[in-house]
Amino acid sequence: MSTLIIAHSHFRWLVILVAAVAIVKFAIGWYRGDTFKSMDRGLAAGFSGTVDLQATLGLIVFLWDGFTGAGFPMYRIEHATTMLIAAVVAHLHVLWKNSEDKVRFRNSLFIVVDVLVLVFIGIARLPNGLTR
Repeated sequence: MSTLIIAHSHFRWLVILVAAVAIVKFAIGWYRGDTFKSMDRGLAAGFSGTVDLQATLGLIVFLWDGFTGAGFPMYRIEHATTMLIAAVVAHLHVLWKNSEDKVRFRNSLFIVVDVLVLVFIGIARLPNGLTR
C-alpha cells in the first residue's frame, strides 16, 4: 500500500508539468488567435487523463486505507471530494469542441487554471498538505 501512496504523491508532479505546458500553450494560442489543432486537443486530453489517473490512484488509496484501518476522517473526505470535482472540471473542455478557436483556447486555459486551484485547495485540506 505504501507504494501506491508514494505513486499518488509523486504523480502530482506530472500533473503539474502537463498543466504548466497546457497553460503556456493555451495562453499563447489564445493571444495569437491560433487554430486549435490536434496537438491542442491532445494536450487537453492528456491533461484530463493525468488528472483522471491521479484521481483513480487517490480513490484507491482512500478506499483501501479507509477500510483497512485509517478510517474516513473529515479531512480525507474533503480532500477526495475536492479532487473528484477537479477531475470532473478537467473534462469540461469538450463542451466547447465546436466553438471558435479563440474561445477553445481561452476556456481550456481557464479550465486548467481552475483545476490547479481546486488541487491546491484539496491538498491544503490534508494535514501538512502544502508542506508534503
